[in-house]
Amino acid sequence: MGSMFEEEEYFIPPLSRYAYTFPDPRTASDEGLLAYGGDLLPNRLLTAYRRGIFPWYADGDPILWWSPDPRLLLYPSSFKTRKSFARVLRSGTFSVTFDRAFSEVISYCGSVPREGQTGSWLLPEMQEAYIELYHMGFAHSVEVYKDNVLVGGLYGIAMGKAFFGESMFSLVRDGSKVAFRALSDVLGGRGYDFIDCQMKTEHLVTLGAVEVQRDLYLDQLASALEKPSDIGHWHHFEWRYEEG
Repeated sequence: MGSMFEEEEYFIPPLSRYAYTFPDPRTASDEGLLAYGGDLLPNRLLTAYRRGIFPWYADGDPILWWSPDPRLLLYPSSFKTRKSFARVLRSGTFSVTFDRAFSEVISYCGSVPREGQTGSWLLPEMQEAYIELYHMGFAHSVEVYKDNVLVGGLYGIAMGKAFFGESMFSLVRDGSKVAFRALSDVLGGRGYDFIDCQMKTEHLVTLGAVEVQRDLYLDQLASALEKPSDIGHWHHFEWRYEEG
């Protein structure tokens, strides 16, 4: 596949379409690219997330699988709320639901560029794969409404007491931030260990996310996966902002 899949002494292997196995992420480069190819079938995706691996690639590339070092995590008890954002939350301007509009949320995530981004990595086949995981009860969305109009949200995958955040969008100021705060509060109340934010962004760091070494992340992931899962739709989850 050329030099694109070679970094120094690291060999990036292709994945078999007939076996859902991955290289050990602990041996990957710090950049985290550890395999390419395979498919986006549910069993492979769920196996990847259980190993601390996620897909991320551009149109025209093969599927690329990553486990970067360090990893960005948000521990629910560490969410930072600035005074200006607390005023927004207290105002009641926004309302929040869970798993009520998954397809709409992932569609917006694929079409609304994030800051500094000119295109989307969330290709149609990836959206279809996560929608299937939603129907299976593994993928979940948070929807944020203003005046009964969807203006922000996020989606990801939950297994054990780990939530793997995938993407978020906002059509108005603070839309995605409200979704992230609501998710953090609800998951913290349900005993989740962390929200996996994957790779560092300054925006997420300002909200309390921290970088941890990959080996520590993988150890914490193994512990989180031993705990009971909330498989199924989260329609019944509710959130209201509380100070503190």
